Amino acid sequence: MSTPVIRAAAFIADYELRFDYYTYEAGEDIAWRFEQAVVATLTSLSLHPEFGRRRRFRHPRLVGLRSFRIEPPFNKVLLFYRVTDTHLEAWRLMHGSRDLPRRLLEAPGLD
Repeated sequence: MSTPVIRAAAFIADYELRFDYYTYEAGEDIAWRFEQAVVATLTSLSLHPEFGRRRRFRHPRLVGLRSFRIEPPFNKVLLFYRVTDTHLEAWRLMHGSRDLPRRLLEAPGLD
């Protein structure tokens, strides 16, 4: 049985910024492939939310986060999420080489 997925505002903003980046830098075809990879990853996580890596951040706002790589070829992008009793919350979407504890607390678009 799949877990309902809720997309947080920051996740949506991160997604839109990355989609626009791919559109501008690589073309619409790549941007739409990115969207398909994000949807496929969310679908997999909704079926198996435990697949993601448990993160051990110290900041209270980051406690309970898990991460999972977006499907290739976008697998350098991490999807950060939380699982509750009722849903999976897609929280942020960002490149894995960032200073994650700091960047996860900043507003989207400050790269």
